[in-house]
Amino acid sequence: MKTQLERHENMILRQENDKLRAENSVMKDALANPICNNCGGPAIPGQISLEEHQTRMENARLKDELNRICALANKFLGRPLSPLASPMALPPSNSGLELAIGRNGLGGSSNFGMPLPMGFDVGDGALGSSPAMSTMGARSPMGMMGNEIQLERSMLLDLALSAMNELIKMAQPDTSLWIKSSDGRNEVLNHDEYARLFSPYIGSKPAAGYVTEATRGTGVVSASSLGLVEILMDADQWSEMFSSMIASAATVEVLSSGTGGTRSGALQVMLAEVQLLSPLVPARQVSFLRFCKQHAEGLWAVVDVSVDIGRNVTNSHPLMSCRRLPSGCVIQDMPNGFSNITWVEHSQYDESVIHQLYRPLVSSGIGFGAQRWIATLLRQCDCLAILRSPQGPSEDPTAQAGRTNMMKLAQRMTECFCSGICASSACKWDILHIGNLADDMRIMARKIDDPTEAPGIVLSASTSVWMPVSRKRVFDFLRDENLRGEWDLLSKDGPMKEMLHIAKGQDRGNCVSILHSANSECNVLYLQESWSDASGSMVVYSPINMQALQMVMSCGDSSFVPLRPSGFAILPDGTSNNGDGSDGGGSCLLTVGLQMLPNGNHQSAKFTMESVDAVNNLISFTIQKVKDALGVA
Repeated sequence: MKTQLERHENMILRQENDKLRAENSVMKDALANPICNNCGGPAIPGQISLEEHQTRMENARLKDELNRICALANKFLGRPLSPLASPMALPPSNSGLELAIGRNGLGGSSNFGMPLPMGFDVGDGALGSSPAMSTMGARSPMGMMGNEIQLERSMLLDLALSAMNELIKMAQPDTSLWIKSSDGRNEVLNHDEYARLFSPYIGSKPAAGYVTEATRGTGVVSASSLGLVEILMDADQWSEMFSSMIASAATVEVLSSGTGGTRSGALQVMLAEVQLLSPLVPARQVSFLRFCKQHAEGLWAVVDVSVDIGRNVTNSHPLMSCRRLPSGCVIQDMPNGFSNITWVEHSQYDESVIHQLYRPLVSSGIGFGAQRWIATLLRQCDCLAILRSPQGPSEDPTAQAGRTNMMKLAQRMTECFCSGICASSACKWDILHIGNLADDMRIMARKIDDPTEAPGIVLSASTSVWMPVSRKRVFDFLRDENLRGEWDLLSKDGPMKEMLHIAKGQDRGNCVSILHSANSECNVLYLQESWSDASGSMVVYSPINMQALQMVMSCGDSSFVPLRPSGFAILPDGTSNNGDGSDGGGSCLLTVGLQMLPNGNHQSAKFTMESVDAVNNLISFTIQKVKDALGVA
């Protein structure tokens, strides 16, 4: 038995010995080809230097950082970016994506020879970071979060710099990027030259159904470059200056407020909805970066470029998805105090959501193009210049303040009228889907939430028609108080007199006025605003009582005056050779909008089909009366 036990123990020891020999063989193989757990390369002590080992560790860290950058690119630019792309597949120097590692990264220099601001503090919402934060970033979770924020901001800055570079090149007067259109009046983008100079980015080719539009315009405005830059970088002032174009605007985040106490270097993320005054064209909703930079004394540039901030708008209003390619303006001060401005608009939009009647206007670039921005800016700057100049040496300051107060009331009236036509997400209107309405008719309703008014519901109806009459002729007819009885039911078929006239431009048609019926049986007052420029015309009016008028002219609070605006928007049709109809020919697109109370009273908290039919019939009646007066069949 003792011999059997010894044999059994001997067998166990042999098995353990074989196992140890196998482990020893594996360890010898591992020692022959060691691999570093951190960098993945060979790690034989004595065969590679310490510097090479540190280089491989740095390479592994950079690979991890590249993966994070690619993930951020997918988030902000809306297209996949592979971290395994070869150097030959990387964008060239003029591309819009260098990921803040190339020539335009933080701490580098810009494309225009001006150094970027350094030493910003992330906590203050700026763009840079301190060395202490970059050291902490590799050691703690909070530091890693700070690194990701830093990467996002550096990517946004690089995108803004590349967009600025593109804008400057497209704004050059002698560039081959633009060619004359067939009629010789406008400029058209040379797409072949554009593709040669700029590599595609932020979406490159448009999606199915999307088309590209690009326009450029120039003008001289009565404002300084600093004043215009301040307006463009402030969302409230920007939307007020272009109130007929911008349905809503907001600054989502300010990444940098500028350097040296100026707006140069200011970078912010914004949301906006740009509208065309017709229910047949959805508002364009865009989220974009806005970057401002001073390139020389008296020379500024402001550029926009779309970014995806993951918005999720949930409302019943139809909106047109739009991607804003590098667009903006270059502003140059002139010795006489004016500014020479070059505006570039470049975007991609879904054409399928636009009504056939308005596609020629939009595709021509007149609807949302640079010429419309320039024309609106010229008109508004002329208006501000007139308001700031005294009307006479003996004018009462109270009278001047009253005129300004009346202008504010008229602006609120026009903004309310535009909101009743264009269904943007900022409006409180609900679109009514009624089966028996025509496709080109839109009816909306909203509750009255103003505490100064009785609770109730307001109906808004609008439609657009093509008119074989010039835009100038339609505008002159609608704004003429002597001809108002030919289409306005409230005037009792009689003319009206102008009690007050406040000029808003050199043209007499650009004004705010108070109209009173010349008929003794009709005791109605109208507040009316009318204007016309190269991009379109508008006539908006609202009933107003004498008590409210006296209160406004006495510098009272005009925000308490209730308004029910109605009016007309007159736009080119995009096909006529003479857009303004100055020679008597041409055609135009007429939009009619009305706002009224159901059953004509505040007590009605509900609307009925009779109310809908009434406002529908009123619009049809108004259009027919205008056509009859202008001799249109």
